[in-house]
Amino acid sequence: MQRRYRIGTRGSRLALIQANDVAARLAAALGRPVEEATEVVVISTQGDRVQDRNLSELGGKGLFTQEIEDGLIDKSIDIAVHSMKDMPTVLPDGLLIDCILERVDPRDAFLSFKAGSLADLPEGAVVGTSSLRRAAQVKLRRPDIEIVPFRGNVDTRLRKLEEGVADATLLAMAGLTRMGLTDRVTAPLSADEILPAVAQGAVGVERRADDDEAAEALSLIHHAATGLRVTAERALLRVLDGSCRTPIAALAEISGKRMRLTGMILTPDGAEVVETSREGLAGEAESLGVEAGEDLKSRAGPQFFQTV
Repeated sequence: MQRRYRIGTRGSRLALIQANDVAARLAAALGRPVEEATEVVVISTQGDRVQDRNLSELGGKGLFTQEIEDGLIDKSIDIAVHSMKDMPTVLPDGLLIDCILERVDPRDAFLSFKAGSLADLPEGAVVGTSSLRRAAQVKLRRPDIEIVPFRGNVDTRLRKLEEGVADATLLAMAGLTRMGLTDRVTAPLSADEILPAVAQGAVGVERRADDDEAAEALSLIHHAATGLRVTAERALLRVLDGSCRTPIAALAEISGKRMRLTGMILTPDGAEVVETSREGLAGEAESLGVEAGEDLKSRAGPQFFQTV
């Protein structure tokens, strides 16, 4: 009997879209009907259940992954689908991610009913976001802007914007694209305006390290170039020991065989910023990320991280 892969995922609309995309790609690669080859299993995580506090107050990235990874470890699921920007850089023993889907637009999007861009917002405008990275970069460019917490899934945040809780918000273009909501975008934000989160727009599939059958199947849907970009960005993040408590941004881009990696670290108020970039062969993604992370760490100095 052929294996039916149980795919663990969060239950938000975006998470289910991503999980079903993996299911469809995997079934097609195996040449089998989706319902025979896969089963999507929804798992509630702490990050989904607690909506009244910022992620940085709750403990960082593992909030959206621990319960799902527990399912991998106890074998109640076979593989797990994650937004890579939510993933800690160190995974539990016995688990790994070596399958990354092709990246969707990594940029942030500016959404507002009152202005066409961040620069056009009136003095003292309110921007809703619970991302320290977004908040710090907004404050870097517009120190006058007030930041208010915006938690919840994409639909919840769009509703808050409609209700006037804030004058504008920032969301990932990738999520809006996957959900068919790009018509809600006032303007995409270039990486020069707001540098994206590490691995934003990339979806990864986690598995047990000893599951050779899953490894072979997932290799059929892995996108190598995206894998290299994510490797470089996550290497930078790992060196900085980054979490949701630290405003860190990075973007790796590939042209031919070459890669350019840009990284940034800020204080939460946007008052201090350190930037770096590295160029090299795309095949050296890991070392480029480590070098960039070490550069940021040494130039910022220990006092910077104590401030953060």
